[in-house]
Amino acid sequence: MASYKLLLLPFMLLFLIPHVLSDIDEEDVLFVGINSYRTSQNLTTLNNNEKAECLADEIADQLKNKPCTNDTGSASLPGTEPQFADYPNILAKCHLSVSDTRDGMIMPACVPFLESSSSLVLTNFTNSKYSLSLNDSKFTGMGIGKEDDWIVVVLTTNTPQGSFSTATRVDSYGFAFAIGFFNYVLVFFLSFCFFLC
Repeated sequence: MASYKLLLLPFMLLFLIPHVLSDIDEEDVLFVGINSYRTSQNLTTLNNNEKAECLADEIADQLKNKPCTNDTGSASLPGTEPQFADYPNILAKCHLSVSDTRDGMIMPACVPFLESSSSLVLTNFTNSKYSLSLNDSKFTGMGIGKEDDWIVVVLTTNTPQGSFSTATRVDSYGFAFAIGFFNYVLVFFLSFCFFLC
């Protein structure tokens, strides 16, 4: 009787593994890569900023239909970066205003076949005009968003003009957390039933 219960344990564990593995993506790899780069430059690591992440997601969404060329993203010349007529609306979606994002930095990069080239993605930030911002000690946080071939890094400061912290806190992972939490509770309940019943 106990042996069949032990055989069910690996199946219950397999139920959890896809949820853990699915959380690793290009954004996470880039986040770790940028912080490793900053550590190698004797700078502090950047904290995750949820509102900067929201803004990065919104900017990436705006860029998704723009093709990658030699003069887009990290290769663009100063003054030729994309401008967004609805920028105030983009900020409002993330509960931000211009006054608390002024000192921040938005860095879009276009990498064809983004999912298969994580080292190239990091290089687009560390070996480009963006490296000046990544080497600046005034930045204390970042958010990363991606859409199609575009990945956007938004850097934040700890000043009122760059903290990205005006309105109430919005948890962009609330729904994913609820689903993940449900899976853990379900596995716990099933384990309880199988091993104690």
